[in-house]
Amino acid sequence: MSNEQIIRALRDKGMRITKQREIVANVIAENDGASCKDICCIVHNKDKSIGTATVYRMIKALEDIGVVERIDMIKLQ
Repeated sequence: MSNEQIIRALRDKGMRITKQREIVANVIAENDGASCKDICCIVHNKDKSIGTATVYRMIKALEDIGVVERIDMIKLQ
């Protein structure tokens, strides 16, 4: 999904598009399949003022509206 599609989905759900949300959306769009931890690291490298909680809240919001899907990486034996 492109950055523009992510931003549009957020706006459609009534969310304000802040600078921080736009940066997180860009990172997610450019790093398909990245883990939450990887996304946090990339975001923090782009803007040190964006905290981990902000990134996780954004990911959760995107998950809630169906833009991203969580994949659990725990291997059960």
